[in-house]
Amino acid sequence: MKPIMAVAFAAALWLGLPAASRASSKAASAGRPNILVILADDLGYGDVQCYNPQRGKIPTPNIDRLASEGMRFTDGHSSSGVCSPSRYALLTGRYHWRTRLQQGIVGVFGEPMIAPDRMTIASLAKQHGYRTACVGKWHLGWDWPIPKDKRPLFQIAKGQDDEAAPTAAHLAAWREVFGQPIPGGPTTRGFDEYFGTDVPNWPPYCFIENDRTVGIPTQFLPGPLRRNNLASLPGPALKEWKLEAILPALGQRVVQFIERHAQGSEPFFVYMPLTAPHEPLAVNEPWKGKSGLITYADFVMETDAVVGRVLAALQQSGAADNTLVIFTSDNGKAPYTGAAALEKLGHYSSGPLRGYKTSVYEGGHREPFIVRWPGVVKPGSVCHQLVQQADLMATFADIFGVRLPANAGEDSFSILSLLRGEDRPVREHAVNCAAVGVPGLRQGSWKLILAADPDAKTDVQLYNLADDIGETKNLAAGQPERVAQMKAFLEKLIVAGRSTPGAPQNNDVEVWRYPRKNPPRARPARNSP
Repeated sequence: MKPIMAVAFAAALWLGLPAASRASSKAASAGRPNILVILADDLGYGDVQCYNPQRGKIPTPNIDRLASEGMRFTDGHSSSGVCSPSRYALLTGRYHWRTRLQQGIVGVFGEPMIAPDRMTIASLAKQHGYRTACVGKWHLGWDWPIPKDKRPLFQIAKGQDDEAAPTAAHLAAWREVFGQPIPGGPTTRGFDEYFGTDVPNWPPYCFIENDRTVGIPTQFLPGPLRRNNLASLPGPALKEWKLEAILPALGQRVVQFIERHAQGSEPFFVYMPLTAPHEPLAVNEPWKGKSGLITYADFVMETDAVVGRVLAALQQSGAADNTLVIFTSDNGKAPYTGAAALEKLGHYSSGPLRGYKTSVYEGGHREPFIVRWPGVVKPGSVCHQLVQQADLMATFADIFGVRLPANAGEDSFSILSLLRGEDRPVREHAVNCAAVGVPGLRQGSWKLILAADPDAKTDVQLYNLADDIGETKNLAAGQPERVAQMKAFLEKLIVAGRSTPGAPQNNDVEVWRYPRKNPPRARPARNSP
């Protein structure tokens, strides 16, 4: 934000706010609103009522109200149809396929995906005087201090009875590892503090605060907690660990953070990657059966309520009028948590889109994308321009009035002009991938998928989303010149190491080209956060 505009904006807020809010408005004079980024997990485009009024049956009043108070984007995207890659792109402003993780997700007790020296939106905010916090699901890896020879003690071996009590060797190894700091996590990637479960349906089944587990696991997670779309994998767990307690605890932590910092001298930045409505589908009693549909729908309603609780805390603290709130989801709804059953009941989690989580089709990565910023974003507005979650990096830099280094935010375009009401494209292209790595290239309304279509007998697929949002008509056979041009353009984006203007950069690894004759298989979808 330019200095003159920032001062004018701050003055307008100051005159219009009650005295309780004015302390938090001090940050506005430097063009530094508080920032809250809420990232839902596996929430489909059509699971939010305001995105799917005709074929959406799940009430989401708090998220809908956020949209009515801000801007709803209809063409907002995650980088991938699956978890870890999308989180990487959101936090770094860089496509995940430039890293080692070109397919699949970060595995159990996996290594960090974000390089130690790479700028994140948190480290950028911290450079500009923000107090930063991450509360929720990390799933981008840690430097787990697990000796290689003891790794089998942290996972159930094939054929091992996972209902058996841990041995003395198990317990000793768990005490050794979980009794020391765990490097490489959020507090080494720009966040002053962290609280969450890393991956709620994977071990270790405990909270992590900053770089230490909250308690030492002493048992394997009981079998009943790994059925019916609860946890996915056996492993170390705290005694009496309650899956239902995870989501409310995250909401409470964010509320407490807001209450502590709302009236402080420094602005705050909170990244809240929710664990819901992804598994464990551990719904608390007040929400069981609330939707009248299935358990997943109940969990969406509980997730919406947690969002509402956090927004209420912002209002009560006096910080709401100087807080930029962004709400989105990491990928589409998982098909295996009741998508077919919901469709029979008249609810379509992907709305008019094709596909679900893991897919390169729009249902895999076109997400709810809502921005509220009082005094800047017009309430009740709708934007149809193409945007990506990777665009947060450049947008925040624009708000802070700084230029990003050449080696940061290589695929991030500022959407600040859109937030101010302009209706011109900020990006002409984007790349979104399936869990297996297959890329889809957007250029305007055209989308090229570098995977074969056996029915059309083409080695790629081409759709015009302007008149075929459901990706039903493959036009590749009749548009060879467009296909060739788009293939060449994608190659240019790969080789340049960036998709934004600037000095060429290196990719971390050799980027796979598609179509591939024998593409690798991603991790099975059921265990795929």
